[in-house]
Amino acid sequence: MRAVLTLGFTVLLATPAAAQWLGEPVWNSPKGGTGVTISGDYAKPNSDYGKGNTWGGRASLGVGTLAFTAGVARWKPDLATDGFTSIGGNAAFRLIGGSLLPFALNLQVGAARTDSANSTPAQTAVTGAAGFSVPLPTPGISIEPYFSPGIRYHSSGGTNSTEFGYVFGANLSFGLVGMHVAYDNEKLKGGGSRRVFGVGAHVDFHLPLGM
Repeated sequence: MRAVLTLGFTVLLATPAAAQWLGEPVWNSPKGGTGVTISGDYAKPNSDYGKGNTWGGRASLGVGTLAFTAGVARWKPDLATDGFTSIGGNAAFRLIGGSLLPFALNLQVGAARTDSANSTPAQTAVTGAAGFSVPLPTPGISIEPYFSPGIRYHSSGGTNSTEFGYVFGANLSFGLVGMHVAYDNEKLKGGGSRRVFGVGAHVDFHLPLGM
């Protein structure tokens, strides 16, 4: 029975996996911001994804309408003897939005490399997405719900695929500290969906960058 489960798990992971950092949602913040943000993340993939738990960390730098992020994630599926480590980053450009507008729109591109583990070859994921948010003017707290659809390209062991995915999420800030949540759903061409729910906390350092 153990051999059957191991074989099935290997076949599941032989196809390129979802998202950018393996086991996490594709995080976004269409309104962006200026300064440095340090984030800690936790995510829970569904059964089509491989289940298990994912822990990650990210650092972002916002300069005017641009934001750059680098991060790492460690996903340990339920049936795996070892975890998968993903290292990557993304860049986002805010097209519309700011203090005078009640909504924001951005474009986001990212890539991550996942090491080989559990007899699964190394994987590369590239994402391209648009994000739309409507920040809520609530006193004492900043709430940014957003929707971010996009295309995900995966390459693993000579096998390539392109899937469509989307994210519903929200970023909440209480001054310098905050929380973020996201639900990621990636449709599979053969049927089913890889879904993952993520949550985390972040700290913002609003540096005097002059932009």
